[in-house]
Amino acid sequence: MSSENYGDVPLEELQSKAISGRSWTDISDLDEAATGRSVLIRGFAQAIRQVGKKRAFVVLRDRISTVQCVLSASDDTGVSTQMIKFAASISKESVVDIEGVVSLPEKPIEATTQKVEIQVTKVHCISPAIPTLPFNLEDAARSEAEFEKAEQSGQKLARVLQDTRLNHRVVDLRTPMNQAIFGGILDHVEHKFRDYLRSKKFKVVHSPKIISGSSEGGAAVFKLLYVNGEPVCLAQSPQLHKQMSICAGLGRVFEVSSIFRAENSNTHRHLCEFTGLDAEMEIKEHYFEVCDIIDGLFVSMFNYLNENCRLELEIINKQCPFEPLKYLEKTLRLTYAEGIEMLKEAGIEIEPMGDLNTEAEKQLGRLVKEKYGTEFFILHRYPLAVRPFYTMPCYDDPAYSNSFDVFIRGEEIISGGQRIHTPDLLRKRAKECGIDLSTIKSYIDSFRYGAPPHGGFGAGLERVVMLFCGLDNIRKASLFPRDPHRLEP
Repeated sequence: MSSENYGDVPLEELQSKAISGRSWTDISDLDEAATGRSVLIRGFAQAIRQVGKKRAFVVLRDRISTVQCVLSASDDTGVSTQMIKFAASISKESVVDIEGVVSLPEKPIEATTQKVEIQVTKVHCISPAIPTLPFNLEDAARSEAEFEKAEQSGQKLARVLQDTRLNHRVVDLRTPMNQAIFGGILDHVEHKFRDYLRSKKFKVVHSPKIISGSSEGGAAVFKLLYVNGEPVCLAQSPQLHKQMSICAGLGRVFEVSSIFRAENSNTHRHLCEFTGLDAEMEIKEHYFEVCDIIDGLFVSMFNYLNENCRLELEIINKQCPFEPLKYLEKTLRLTYAEGIEMLKEAGIEIEPMGDLNTEAEKQLGRLVKEKYGTEFFILHRYPLAVRPFYTMPCYDDPAYSNSFDVFIRGEEIISGGQRIHTPDLLRKRAKECGIDLSTIKSYIDSFRYGAPPHGGFGAGLERVVMLFCGLDNIRKASLFPRDPHRLEP
């Protein structure tokens, strides 16, 4: 019966009622080799179009793959006009199951990723979407070039603004670019971070996120009351505990975890919560051993992304065009003084013992690119005054430190250096930075039992993705962003 071949699936059938033994095919696996095969696929109904009473087209999407499904009413296909009418009534973005036979169309299909189509025999709606979506995905997926072209021809296209996207993030995440970012690039960056460090004998650790005092110093800390009424903080980084892990003899550790910063920074690159990529390691002689790890890690990561994520990068580039990142196989290292001198020669005055502001970082990035042909470099030996209290001073000039920042496209993505491993100097530096020693007593005590010289670094996952892909806002690389004005969804 034709009615058995289409319709809304009752909730009861979706409550893990039975295991049917049916096999679903991923839309991405549908190619010419599948021609003639009967398949069952599931996806979001991206587009639905009825042509007369006896023909309809449904485009199903699964992640970044799409396929055209054709319904033709006839006795041979078993498709009735009622089935055509049902298919045409399905609301866009509903979750749909379709059964049919894979065929190769006479004319190539330009509007879908898969170049075959499905001759439909059954269509069932698993979960209907509301008739009117917050916005059309087609509008949310347009590039700036498309808007400019439409404007020149007198056509007005709907723009989906950032707040609208983020207010309805679940819908926004379905666009091809977001699927490429979160289902591809971001996943691979984290994977390569873990994979590379494991290959260098690092072990994963999981540090507490509720701590008694500030882990970085300063006021940018979330404060709350513990269950016993005592004031506590959300960790600004795993810094103190990853150092304590080295004191415990773990040698080399890394962590991927949430970082909390109570910064009222409404910029394109700051979040109140982000994913930290942190590592800490014993050093035998010099903090450049940490820089060597960063060099190998990120160059291998960039190479991997360029070789294995070409489709995802093409999708991102289509909506938000960007130039591929320029980097050297051996990462450039400059001293902070050399960076200041480059800026000075370009007519940009910077306080030699102060920190670089955002504009100075961008200017230095441009100068380094012009002179050395790279957008990825390490700037080391920063003034001690602009570094955290646990940073080791330089042996030859205590006004400087054994520390570094790493930059992509003129923006800082990594901060790190050698840490102080002697309790007396650590206590002295913490006092100088205005930190209440009672809140970090257990941390300082860790160094009283013998502590290897060590160093490490921390990066923001979202910022790495944003800058590698040339995105203009970190919120585009954060699944559900948290900034000073956003706590939902």
